[in-house]
Amino acid sequence: MKTAELREMSDEQLDLTLKETEHNLFRLRMQAQTERLDAPSELRRHRRLIAQIKTIQTQKAKATAGTSPTH
Repeated sequence: MKTAELREMSDEQLDLTLKETEHNLFRLRMQAQTERLDAPSELRRHRRLIAQIKTIQTQKAKATAGTSPTH
């Protein structure tokens, strides 16, 4: 998934994608411990996707906090 696609997602979609990716990463880690993985690069791909989603969520939170008036 490209970063531009992630930025276009709503907050709810990002949360759902994050949960799914974390679940898949957990499953892959368990599989890596019990048997041989078909594609070990999937672990890295999922970790990077989680990092990208969390970064975008932080950027969105800072952007909304910066635009709201503080009194």
